[in-house]
Amino acid sequence: MKINIFAMTALVALLAAPAGFAATTWVEGKHYTDLSGLSPSTLAPGQKEVIEVFSYGCPACAAFNSAAHKLQQGLPKGTTFTYIPAAFNPSEDWPMFQRAYLAARKLGVADKAHDAMFDAVWKGGELAVSDATTGRLRSPLPTIEDAARFYSKQTGVKTADFLAVANSFALTKDIKEADEFIKKYRIDSTPTIVVNRRYRTDVRSAGSYDSLVELVNWLVAKDGK
Repeated sequence: MKINIFAMTALVALLAAPAGFAATTWVEGKHYTDLSGLSPSTLAPGQKEVIEVFSYGCPACAAFNSAAHKLQQGLPKGTTFTYIPAAFNPSEDWPMFQRAYLAARKLGVADKAHDAMFDAVWKGGELAVSDATTGRLRSPLPTIEDAARFYSKQTGVKTADFLAVANSFALTKDIKEADEFIKKYRIDSTPTIVVNRRYRTDVRSAGSYDSLVELVNWLVAKDGK
């Protein structure tokens, strides 16, 4: 399912609000999905991992970003937090943002520019996908060259070096792996959280951003019992 930026923007304020109740019992099939039957876990014994599937082109991901930081900071020691960029909405430039993030990660600068990327897309910056006045999609949309120039200004990586990585065969492999992960875990919207490559949940299922943070921590702890 492709998520339209205009439809999703209408949900952001609602999902950002407090849930209105404290969930004392998380229910499988309602608040989260157990996907352990899809295939054996590839994690080492005792390894804990939280993955957020996202896109810089996703307004709900931009709104969730501060909660994602809160989630990372509150995870148990030894738990890794990883971003996997989605590309299933090409009409809104998601494949370009996927390539840009993976290139930045390979260059070691993704985290440094992560918040700035969201600002550049959703606060009227140079990578905006829609016109702030009309709400209409820009034409043409930002290119990987635009993203390379942005990363150069933010991190000091030369534009040519960024493009060399972004267009490399090695990055094609990373893109394939990201797409395969998203397909394997049946992810069709963002942001979606996968815990220990077993549990899948999202903001709608949890009820709010804060509830999602609470639920993810509960799932991490649950898998350690």
